Amino acid sequence: MASIEEILAVERIDNDIYRGGSFPSQLRRTFGGQVAGQALVSATRTVDREYAVHSLHGYFLRPGKPDKPAVFMVDRIRDGRSFVTRRVTGVQDGEAIFSMSASFHITDDHGPDHQDAMPKVPDPDSLPDRRDTATESQKMLLAEWANFDIRIVDQSETARMPGLAAQQRVWFKYKNSLPDDHLLHVCTLAYMSDMTLLGSSMTVHPDARTQNASLDHAMWFLRPFRTDDWLLYDQTSPSAGGGRALTQGRIFDRSGRLVAAVTQEGLTRSVDSDSAASIMRQAQ
Repeated sequence: MASIEEILAVERIDNDIYRGGSFPSQLRRTFGGQVAGQALVSATRTVDREYAVHSLHGYFLRPGKPDKPAVFMVDRIRDGRSFVTRRVTGVQDGEAIFSMSASFHITDDHGPDHQDAMPKVPDPDSLPDRRDTATESQKMLLAEWANFDIRIVDQSETARMPGLAAQQRVWFKYKNSLPDDHLLHVCTLAYMSDMTLLGSSMTVHPDARTQNASLDHAMWFLRPFRTDDWLLYDQTSPSAGGGRALTQGRIFDRSGRLVAAVTQEGLTRSVDSDSAASIMRQAQ
């Protein structure tokens, strides 16, 4: 398993053009968090360090090929005094696989400040390692994330919020220590934010067999954080239908600070048993 520093180390090949590395994978398509993370790093390479990324909005247009690098082309949409905007297109074999807009801001400490409270959950150290309880198909995906510690709160221990259709809570962190570079932690969280989120839509359909893929992904970075410390991913799925599911996530640090928010829509197309087995064979 490549380190997150290796995954995010995009190579400059020309002005505003970057290339992300390809890494051994058991998946039949490139993990969406990898594409989003590499695209965000490419955008940050064209922005002065005084500007911090505060949001991204991305669309997964085609499945990426894990055995091939992707090229990221950055368009400098706007350079303002307080805000900078970049558009990034990820390309493989001459076709766009990902499109993202990212906005950067010089943080202003003046203004109102409030946040939601972190829900009450078991301590992450009291929860079993996900790899000890995963199914064979889940173990395949977790093998892709061997450098991450992922602890899913059991549904029986999830405090139910009235009126919410589907809920899931996940503790996660990067296992190894990372440098004190906030930009690295931001791009790492962009990678991590695609983990487990679509799965929240299936917590109320445990026996459903579906073909799943991220379709679009939006993220807001609210406060400083570290991805090598525990983060709580409080996930909900307010709606599913028409072969798609909408999911949302709030990310808290261990002290209860709300550090990021995520919204994603994903494909959740029903498949029969034979189709599900075929999809698994292709993935392997």
